[in-house]
Amino acid sequence: MLPREAPGISDVTDTIHAASAAGRARSPDSTNVAAREPAQPHDNARAIPLTAISLPAWQALAERAAEPNACYLPEWELAVNAFSSGRTNAKALNAYANSGEMIGLIPMVSALRAYQLPLPAYVTADAFPPLGTILIDRDQADEAVSGLMRQARGNGARALILRDTPIEGEVMQAFTRVLAWSGLRPIVLKTHNRALLDATRDADELLHEALGSKKLKELRRQRNRLGDSGEVAYRIASTPDEIIPALEVFLELEASGWKGKRGTALLQNEGHLSFIRRAMHDMAAAGHGQIISLHAGATPVAAAIVLRHLDRAIYFKLGVNERFARYSPGVLMTLDLTRQMCADPAIASVDSVADANHSMIDPIWRGRLAVGDILIPLHRNDPFVPLIRGALALRRAAMVPARKAVHLIRRIKEKRS
Repeated sequence: MLPREAPGISDVTDTIHAASAAGRARSPDSTNVAAREPAQPHDNARAIPLTAISLPAWQALAERAAEPNACYLPEWELAVNAFSSGRTNAKALNAYANSGEMIGLIPMVSALRAYQLPLPAYVTADAFPPLGTILIDRDQADEAVSGLMRQARGNGARALILRDTPIEGEVMQAFTRVLAWSGLRPIVLKTHNRALLDATRDADELLHEALGSKKLKELRRQRNRLGDSGEVAYRIASTPDEIIPALEVFLELEASGWKGKRGTALLQNEGHLSFIRRAMHDMAAAGHGQIISLHAGATPVAAAIVLRHLDRAIYFKLGVNERFARYSPGVLMTLDLTRQMCADPAIASVDSVADANHSMIDPIWRGRLAVGDILIPLHRNDPFVPLIRGALALRRAAMVPARKAVHLIRRIKEKRS
């Protein structure tokens, strides 16, 4: 038997429409939701390729966004969509005002592609790093959410699943309000808290509260010891001409550490490499990307990618020179980044996009951002919603032992190497 081609949105459309037709008769209140909401231009439009979205309209919406997300800026997401392995060829739902102005955008894929489950739902495209806050107009947030939900319904979906979305952000507040009009509510599928920097505070005061005098004294001693190898300098690359060489330094550092040993460094994957080179060039050109680095003389000892959108930055991807590990170069650079961001009046917070209880960043940045995967029902009394929720819960439960096995194998390999 010939192998079947990997399914995409088009493969799932028939499944979604069939499921929608089957469930409509059992959802007598489902039409009430649509009836309460006035039709807008493009409501019945099919989902389109992400690349078909007007770039000026996307950029204009990003400037008016109710909630920041550098990962869904066109300069970043289009590079992900073009090159990043497993994340290419996404589709889009979009909402428009009566004036024709785009007021909402969801990069998305089918549930079949996202979860390998034939469920009648659309899922936000896998953000890299994991922050899936969709873009909606801050002055027309409810209208944008209504329009996006209408378009999803018009395409046959029974639910939207927003991955890695801030639980208490402006986007979720808008969905909660709109769902309440029809007696519905969002359903949190899973959630966790990750480290967040409150950049409105004084950096020295914040660091002293977080680490204490003794730990800060030890870090100053390590910085002085690092200085024996050359003058310690914190550098920021922001322009495209600065970003190109700085990115290569970061890539080499990342590949020289544990990610390189595991084979997960960006430099080791052609798709990821093409994505990050294009994305960082385009983000820097738009004023949304930086590479920070810490040097001892001419030797780079740590580097990281920083993304910026509106008043929030993202601390993405850290690489360190393992030869200087005893001086904690990653921690030292994070302290410098903290001071940089707290001194920047344009930045109010920095998302670590780290796992919960991260050993390095959690003790330094004591603020927390609650993010989660959230199911948005599109019809009242819909029998498909508990089925979707149950199928995803079973999938998560089945993946737990698989993840544990992978971690065990990695630990064994690392001990032997």
